Amino acid sequence: MATYVLVHGAWAGGWGFTDMANRLRDAGHRVFVAHLTGLGERAHLSSPGITLSTHIQDVIGLIDCEDIDEIILLGHSYGGMVITGVAAARAAQIRSLVYLDAFLPQDGQALWDLADEGTRAFYIDAQRGTPGLVQPTFARDNQPKRPLTGHPLLTLLEPVTAPAADMIRNRTYIYATVGTPTIFTQFYDRVREDPSWHVHEIATGHIVMWDDPEGLLALLLGEAER
Repeated sequence: MATYVLVHGAWAGGWGFTDMANRLRDAGHRVFVAHLTGLGERAHLSSPGITLSTHIQDVIGLIDCEDIDEIILLGHSYGGMVITGVAAARAAQIRSLVYLDAFLPQDGQALWDLADEGTRAFYIDAQRGTPGLVQPTFARDNQPKRPLTGHPLLTLLEPVTAPAADMIRNRTYIYATVGTPTIFTQFYDRVREDPSWHVHEIATGHIVMWDDPEGLLALLLGEAER
């Protein structure tokens, strides 16, 4: 039995992983879904003062309170920033890091550093009506009809501490290939020839867990066998 911790991306909530968590549990594994402050199920705590450190501490608190180790820690999209910071603080308890079409920062980088000029302009423009909270403007045709939440701008500006490469036993990048190149192509290109990484392509859009749940499930079950 493996232990998974799943961390969602910007604007959404833990609800995005409900189906995947149930599939993993049905396969006999323990699964914890993080709920980041101010987003999704915790939207009532929304504030422009929320930082990346807040979200990192959300996941650290989950790990510590549940007293879990040998964790397969997955981050989707913005969640890649979060799991990077968590791994630096709790490396001894993490068995695998899985970046699911996610930001993959190096030590001292902020998400802002990894974005292109167009994306940075979007972040600024989308928070003008709600200062400090970046509003979503993208389509979500195949997503559950649950409310999205303004994402705190400060989380995108704060640099993260990354763990040394040899601190985590297994590292995996899952790259969604539909509509590429995307903002995530740079990370796929960085690690795809690196023998210390397990790299997978999956023929979906960015919301991998809804576009191909069976395909993603197979990849995640494979992590439990490493």
